Amino acid sequence: MLEDYTRNGSAAADYRRSRKNHWDRVAERMDVWKGWGGYYHRRIEKVLQFLVPPGQRVVEIGCAQGDLLASVRPSFGVGVDFSGEMLKRAKKKYPHIHFILADAHDLSLSEKFDFIILSDVVNDLWDVQTVFRRISNLAAPRSRIIINSYSRLWELPLWIVKKLGLGRPTLFQNWLTVDDIGGLLNLADFEVIKHWEEILWPLPTPLAATFFNSIVVRIWPFKIFALTHFMVARPRMNRAKGVAEPRVSVIVPVRNEAGNIPAIFERVPEMGGGTELVFVEGHSTDDTHHAVENAMARYPHRRCTLLRQSGVGKGDAVRTGFAHASGDILMILDGDLTVPPEDLPRFYEALVSGKGEFINGVRLVYPMEREAMRYFNLVGNKFFSLAFTWLLGQPIKDTLCGTKVFWKSDYERIAASRAYFGDFDPFGDFDLLFGAARLNLKIIEMPIRYRERVYGRTNISRWRHGWLLLKMVLFAVRRIKFV
Repeated sequence: MLEDYTRNGSAAADYRRSRKNHWDRVAERMDVWKGWGGYYHRRIEKVLQFLVPPGQRVVEIGCAQGDLLASVRPSFGVGVDFSGEMLKRAKKKYPHIHFILADAHDLSLSEKFDFIILSDVVNDLWDVQTVFRRISNLAAPRSRIIINSYSRLWELPLWIVKKLGLGRPTLFQNWLTVDDIGGLLNLADFEVIKHWEEILWPLPTPLAATFFNSIVVRIWPFKIFALTHFMVARPRMNRAKGVAEPRVSVIVPVRNEAGNIPAIFERVPEMGGGTELVFVEGHSTDDTHHAVENAMARYPHRRCTLLRQSGVGKGDAVRTGFAHASGDILMILDGDLTVPPEDLPRFYEALVSGKGEFINGVRLVYPMEREAMRYFNLVGNKFFSLAFTWLLGQPIKDTLCGTKVFWKSDYERIAASRAYFGDFDPFGDFDLLFGAARLNLKIIEMPIRYRERVYGRTNISRWRHGWLLLKMVLFAVRRIKFV
């Protein structure tokens, strides 16, 4: 095969041998040499610490002396490098991490990892596509691949810095663009979830570095001039054959929705390996609780749980329902039935087919019924959709559609890291979106036709709750974007 010929050809062998010898010499030089790269590498470590929660299974390809790998505090860490001198120092510094002397082009490991890191390494590879295919063997279905590489705009400044002896010397490199890397990932059956830019000011000057690297680099057009590009990708997922259909829990928060209860029982379809309804009644002033009890008696074939909410707010009600749900998949259906229950199988199929890991309903694509959403509510939703698309790095057209669908295992991960953002979201939508984005879940939007409420009135105060939403966005900007 051509690939085997390329890998074993003399040009490839010479290229890889020269790289190995070069990085051996760099390792020896680093024992006594200090350049300008220290701040850059500390900044990269900080970004990786945000992306990789502590206690994960992590492998780094091209780990050098292991500093970046150690900084993410893995429960099981494996560093791979073809420089024996680099690994000699890595093993001495970090004896708790496993280090393997191997060329990434020939890597053969049987382990699976939660995160696979390639930091500043793709531009140094002979055959990037082959390496991507190799690392696909290390990826489980829910693994994340994190790549960062230099921008071509910095080629001349970096060359000057290295000529002056102030940066690590490198040999001639590939200088791949973001699109180049994305295309090669696609050929290796990976899908890019998001990409962004980091570092405008690579020098350790506290005020300037913080200002440019935490704030200015996030803003167009300044981000065009960033030093390094980050990408997060995942294995392209295919629905496994012969696997039992997952069970579904539909969480229905209800407050003053007595008139809608019979229709919920009639219209929510059975999905997957079975569907349960989890009603969470939230201090209604009408007969909602009794209406659910009556419907449970009339529809004994439906699996159903009725809970009374102890806290306040839809977010609290939804979390109460999640805590009692037994399904593998969690769905939220607002009790006002403005989202048709008949659309839920579309969400189910998008999730189990692997097209997305967090399916978010969108009310702003199809025309709405006349009274479905008031004008200022529509304007507010448009504003928040733009803000969230910029904030989370994935298209978010509708932040407050009540219908969201995801795996229970992912919700448990979101809940475990909830303290990072705080527990002050009364709606629950932002809490879930923030958490999904931080976990780098693939967010897919599902357009639905938003219906007019036929019973009761909305529990949302557009101005009071709108101000609260704005405060949450500003808080998230600091916790997600300007880190």
